[in-house]
Amino acid sequence: MTDVAEQMQQQAEEFRTRYKAVRDEIGKMIVGHDEIVHGVLTSMFVGGHCLLEGVPGLGKTMLVRTLAETLSLQFSRLQFTPDLMPADILGTNMVVEDEQGRKSFEFQRGPIFTQICLADEINRATPKTQSALLETMQEGTITVAGQRYELDKPFFVLATQNPIEQEGTYPLPEAQLDRFLFKLVVGYSTRDELNTIVDRTTRRAQIVTNKIMNGEEILRWQELVREVILARHVQDYIVRLVLATHPEGQMSQAITNQYVRWGSSPRGAQTLALGSKVRALLDGRFNVSFEDVRRVFLPSMRHRVLLNFEAQAEGIETDQILLDILEKVPEKSEESLADAG
Repeated sequence: MTDVAEQMQQQAEEFRTRYKAVRDEIGKMIVGHDEIVHGVLTSMFVGGHCLLEGVPGLGKTMLVRTLAETLSLQFSRLQFTPDLMPADILGTNMVVEDEQGRKSFEFQRGPIFTQICLADEINRATPKTQSALLETMQEGTITVAGQRYELDKPFFVLATQNPIEQEGTYPLPEAQLDRFLFKLVVGYSTRDELNTIVDRTTRRAQIVTNKIMNGEEILRWQELVREVILARHVQDYIVRLVLATHPEGQMSQAITNQYVRWGSSPRGAQTLALGSKVRALLDGRFNVSFEDVRRVFLPSMRHRVLLNFEAQAEGIETDQILLDILEKVPEKSEESLADAG
């Protein structure tokens, strides 16, 4: 048992070192936004997709592009616009002619055949086009004209969107939102950060990022994350947090019943578990703590909880409700406390 524990500890330390190497390399280009960078990297090491929301010009696209530059992975960028069609993303069958004049259909692959796909301003396109990503995000495959194509692994969709209140945008379908592991809200830079940004971007010095990691290593870390121990009582805490988002449910809170229309799906619980495991590894542990769960609660759940009209009328934000749930739901259930007594 001691040898196993030592091996686990070594793996955790190696993961922390390699994680820090990628994060430091991104830091050459991205100033501040530490939690946003951490959220994107967590999504990558879990094997999930990430949605970045914020007004234009905050560095969302630059972050994703810099991440791609630090990894030896194929990269493509899709600029979503109202006239973008599903075939522009997935590809289409084209008529081709050989040397003998015989014609046949040949599939021309779209830009989604990559490993890191930057879906820039995803809410600028219509829901029909947005939904073209559903199968790729869930299954890692594409089906065109009855033919199924496998995407190379690892595969990530990192999408950016402007706030829904802006003109010319389309809210993402709920089914697609649920397939994003995290939703990260990108805020403004501080005074010191803005000064650093101006220094870096208005002088002759050119910043070059180096490739730190490849796809094979990423897949290895994804397997390690799933081996982290999730104790039953911590898992039950995750389950109770998710159930607390269901209005009129067995664990619902007063604020949930008042302001929530739909709560989280089971994917919310899966996300909490996996995201917490990454946090544990970064803290040098091979088991998940309650604090690990709390730290990934907001990005895991804010896009999975839909508010009702009353919440919108009163200007209630999703994060307010989630923070209230986080405060009200105890770490240990009544059943576990009774067993302990």
